[in-house]
Amino acid sequence: METAGLFDLQINGYAGVDFNDAALTADALDHALEAMLLAGVTQCLPTLITATEAELAERFTALDRAVAGSRLGPLMVPGYHLEGPFLSPEPGFHGCHPREAMVPPDVGLIERVTRRLRLPVRLLTVAPEREGAEAVIAWTAARGMVVAIGHSDCRADVVARAVAAGAVMSTHLGNGLPQMLPKLDNPIMAQLAEDRLTAGFIADGVHVPVPALRAMLRAKGWARSVLVTDAVAAAAAPPGRYGFAGMAIDAAADGTVRNPAGALAGSALTLDRAVRNLLDWGIADLPQAVVLASENPAALLGGLPRGRVRWDADGRVRECALDDIVVGREMACD
Repeated sequence: METAGLFDLQINGYAGVDFNDAALTADALDHALEAMLLAGVTQCLPTLITATEAELAERFTALDRAVAGSRLGPLMVPGYHLEGPFLSPEPGFHGCHPREAMVPPDVGLIERVTRRLRLPVRLLTVAPEREGAEAVIAWTAARGMVVAIGHSDCRADVVARAVAAGAVMSTHLGNGLPQMLPKLDNPIMAQLAEDRLTAGFIADGVHVPVPALRAMLRAKGWARSVLVTDAVAAAAAPPGRYGFAGMAIDAAADGTVRNPAGALAGSALTLDRAVRNLLDWGIADLPQAVVLASENPAALLGGLPRGRVRWDADGRVRECALDDIVVGREMACD
């Protein structure tokens, strides 16, 4: 079976490379992007997480320079995802993001850390209950950014106002939340019930248990769901210790990635594995699963998926092509 290429909207690093590293080089980025091609990914939004303004400016500068100077960056990277620092600092909601660096939503901060970039921020994740969030959502949406809700203690009324202001997506729905929530009036239910939001899901069986993922996909529907990885440097790399935005993280043999406190810190998931998981779990067939990782994320950004992927019957990538670049192997990353 042949399909369009995959598009990962949330990816912090890959194949031993941390996109949040202020020392990121073009060669390192090319190494990561070539490994992503082997998994069928032809486009991605490298994702920077919460940091101080000075750190974000430094990291964006390094990332943007690496993209411009790399062989694959201009082909595969249409822009960036900024996940924070406008998130909830409350316990359980901030996840592995440094809560001390979180600040109220501020248009000025976005302008200052991105003003010299060659490529734009295409996706912004924000907690809409924070003071000033609705104004920032409206400002960014008016400038063509996709605005997502994430790491947020939002209820239905807050979600409705965020959507009215311009939010259109939920970042890794079901995650960035404490273990204990109100039974029904909670951020998961509020975002599932809002039909104007498309939801991103990390389909690794860890971030969202399989029965819950099945129910959430059923509630959102195929047209309003996307697969993301939230991958860090441990993706397509052996278990061990890696760096992530200035912190140490440990990737275990079971595929989980945690910080020293034991909290999940992104994933080691590859996007072709996410597609294959939906097949293995009986949630979707291959064409349905690929749409969630290809056409749907591209449509969120107002475009079409690029390149082509040739799949084996069991959902493994046989070959991936983008422009005149063709890569392939018998089996893609597990």
